[in-house]
Amino acid sequence: MSAGRFIAVGAGRGGVGKSLVAVNLAVYFAQLGKTVVLVDADAGGSNLHAHFGLAAGRIEPDVTHRGTDALRAALAPTSVPGLWLLPAAHDAVMPGLTLRAGRKSRWLKALRALDAEYLVVDVGPGHGDLALDLMLAADVPIAVTVPEPPAIETTYRFLRAAFRHRLRRSLVRDKLRLSILDRALADIGMLPPPIELVQRLARTDKTVAEIAWAEAQAMRVQLVVNQTRVRTDTELGAWMSGLVSRHFGVALDELGHVEHDDTVWLTVRRNKPLLVDSPASKSARNIERIARRVLALTTSKVERGPSVSIPIDDPTLYSVLGVTRSASDEEIRRAYKRQREIYASGGLATVSLLDGPALGVAQRKLDEAYETLLDLVRRRAYDLSTFPEPEPEVYSARATRPALDAEQLMLQEELQREIGPETEFTGSLLRKVRESQGIELVEISARTKIARAHLQAIEEERFEDLPAIVYTRGFLVELAKHLRVDPLHVQKTYLRRMREEMAARGKELA
Repeated sequence: MSAGRFIAVGAGRGGVGKSLVAVNLAVYFAQLGKTVVLVDADAGGSNLHAHFGLAAGRIEPDVTHRGTDALRAALAPTSVPGLWLLPAAHDAVMPGLTLRAGRKSRWLKALRALDAEYLVVDVGPGHGDLALDLMLAADVPIAVTVPEPPAIETTYRFLRAAFRHRLRRSLVRDKLRLSILDRALADIGMLPPPIELVQRLARTDKTVAEIAWAEAQAMRVQLVVNQTRVRTDTELGAWMSGLVSRHFGVALDELGHVEHDDTVWLTVRRNKPLLVDSPASKSARNIERIARRVLALTTSKVERGPSVSIPIDDPTLYSVLGVTRSASDEEIRRAYKRQREIYASGGLATVSLLDGPALGVAQRKLDEAYETLLDLVRRRAYDLSTFPEPEPEVYSARATRPALDAEQLMLQEELQREIGPETEFTGSLLRKVRESQGIELVEISARTKIARAHLQAIEEERFEDLPAIVYTRGFLVELAKHLRVDPLHVQKTYLRRMREEMAARGKELA
């Protein structure tokens, strides 16, 4: 048996939480009964052994290119059943993983041949050749960042470097077209956004430009934002996803966020993975949801959208706001408010993506789109001049969310088996129903007028934080109606569980 699914975690600067994500993804899969190999590919800062309280690996640096048998012999068992660690060479005189092209491909092939259902690789920081090869070879490449300018800049730089690496690799056997690409890169003088490079190539060689655009559309990276504290931090992933779609032309899909939590620091101090040491903490729940989405991505087929032509012209005013041509006035107002927040001066999401003048242009374009599309006469004239025929738009800036879609599909299939006439509705089951429909607590709170804190207490079964039974019963009925499940059955089974739990706690206190 060879590794079934290859997940790589990297693309960020040091200290953003790549090891946290990689370790706990591996733990999550192992806890599901899967065979998992966790690979420490950070030669300069190998430390995954410390997360399990293991001694530092003492493997020889050249074990990395001896083949599958040597890698298998270097595996170290962890305290989590089914989870094995492949450490990097620790404190070696000569650092490992400095592999030339031939050895690198053999090492990757040997990794793929390890006996595991899941292969999780902690790539380490930066965008060196090995890091790029690992991320591009993965079934699910995950970029980790934090809501800080240096980390966001590093993420955008990684995407530009990964696209260049991917494109050069696709042209490696065509020396003529590779030289055209290299000349274009030399003329630009820096790592360009993919769309800018494609447009530059289109002016010199249409075939190379089409190849480059096909590679851009095929590139897909998942994004995790770690150490979130405020609302704008939790929305950063979605904002970056939309910006990368519009300004780069590649897919950076929001996978989830992990809240800032001192529990993470404590578990590291105790040399234990977060999901083992503190599985009920808020950060652990965040990581579990991320892991569930990764699982959904690896077990379901994500459909790609239709291919679009090279975006030579500027995006339409509808694309600028991220709405469809049938958008209502209210949808346009909401979209404009959201986009103004994303493109605000000094905003995090646009760090290194747009300089001062470019940001000003983007803001003026937003204002133009808002004023034009809310004016019935001007909107009609714009539509007639821009879309003379009823054909789809050439390019849209709207980002897709395949991880969330895959997660919802997986949850819906599970709920079909779990919910029946005798089902007891627990807080976790209500959360699962909500997440299967892609509904956020803030949306339910806005529509039902139930405080978000009370909705969260219901899901987390913090009964002591709920009001009197008569009010909680009403909350459960409204919540069940919103989730389209039987209100009577929900409030009956949940309240019965609540009374039993509170009675048990009272006995313990007595």
